[in-house]
Amino acid sequence: MDSTPMIITSRQNAQVSLACKLGEKKHRQSERMFRFDGVKLFCEAVARGVELCFVLVDVTQKDSVDAKARELYGLCIGDANCRILYLSHELFVKISDENAPEGIICVAKYIDKIHKNATMDCSEIAPDCRILLCESLRDPGNVGTVVRTAHAFGIDLLVFSEDCADLYNPKTLRGSMGTLFSQRILRTGDLPALIAGLQGSGRRVYAAALDESARQLGSFAWCKRDCAVIGNEGHGLSDKVLQACDASVYIPMSGDTESLNASIAAAVLMWEMCRS
Repeated sequence: MDSTPMIITSRQNAQVSLACKLGEKKHRQSERMFRFDGVKLFCEAVARGVELCFVLVDVTQKDSVDAKARELYGLCIGDANCRILYLSHELFVKISDENAPEGIICVAKYIDKIHKNATMDCSEIAPDCRILLCESLRDPGNVGTVVRTAHAFGIDLLVFSEDCADLYNPKTLRGSMGTLFSQRILRTGDLPALIAGLQGSGRRVYAAALDESARQLGSFAWCKRDCAVIGNEGHGLSDKVLQACDASVYIPMSGDTESLNASIAAAVLMWEMCRS
């Protein structure tokens, strides 16, 4: 029997066409699916139990994909537990999001089990749950970096306002380095109301902002139940969110530096939360 896989050469193939469409947010939302490129993200998805719909593989790179997957995680393409389709090299390069394609593209279902809309009562959140909130982070790379850092520092829950960058944007996924697949996240259309709910459950919520009453990070005891809110890359936090918070906190900096990148500021705050 001939074991040579059938090779897809047309972009009109149903799965290839779908994978291409998922590069746009509107199609991701309508299909409740997303795509990601690369061997590491494939391995992370399989290792973390992400439900894959199908996998596209560059037929000329299938051996190198398997070799790298085995080296990284002891996995192979067959461990995807879904349909595997082989594409010609020319077609694969055309549809890949990577500058130097590694030979594999995955399409997966939205991870609704851990990525939710904020409809829960805040009293349902565990008392010892470490929480970071983010308002209007528009850069998907920043959102991905925040997710990656939160996972590294043991932040139990991330809360994003609904106007933050899409969690399933390819740049978000690359920035998270696979940690998005297991990080618990809530999205909310009313961040001040959610902050009020957290306060009602006995938490203090600090705004990352420099104002006259702001307290210097490290100058006071940060309790495990305390939360922090990071604002937009250019404009910071909205007045409504600032007013909803208990107090403001700032990160001390030397020289005439005005501010830190949003993801870096988030990392510093998360370190303080972790240290406490």
